[in-house]
Amino acid sequence: MEEISCAVRYAAEGPYPEVKVQGRNRRYGQAMLSNVGGNVSEMGAVASYLYGHFTQPGFPEVSESLERISIVEMRHLAIFSQLSRQLGEDPRLWTPFRGTRRYWTPEYLRYPKRMEELLRCALEDERTAIRKYTQQAGWIQDENIVAILRRIIEDEEVHVQVLSGFLESYFGTN
Repeated sequence: MEEISCAVRYAAEGPYPEVKVQGRNRRYGQAMLSNVGGNVSEMGAVASYLYGHFTQPGFPEVSESLERISIVEMRHLAIFSQLSRQLGEDPRLWTPFRGTRRYWTPEYLRYPKRMEELLRCALEDERTAIRKYTQQAGWIQDENIVAILRRIIEDEEVHVQVLSGFLESYFGTN
């Protein structure tokens, strides 16, 4: 498995679109903030993958892959933070909630100990993020933001493939 790990891609091929917006837009900015620090967010993805990396030393190829995926998720976190700032929002680790702001918290995370459960949770989280970003791309009318969302979705789909591969290799399922 170690040889395969070195050849695995953790991000889709091709560059990211330029991080720019057509103009300030509070609604779009709040959507991007939810991608930064909501309960389904890039901050949550980074923290979850790092937790998995730290707790699975007995599976070095999985641990390394989780670390590499977390780096891709950090890139997404930076992009969504830039977008929210350009749209007129303060890119703190928070999200709009019932007229106020709710800060991101590690309480949003699940902390699975067993490898199979960790991989299944990560896979579920990736699929949830894909659905969320797909929905956003469906209603946001700024073509720059939509292009970025679609590119990030491609990365998340790569993560689904990597995680599914590990589930298949170790547990015979995905």
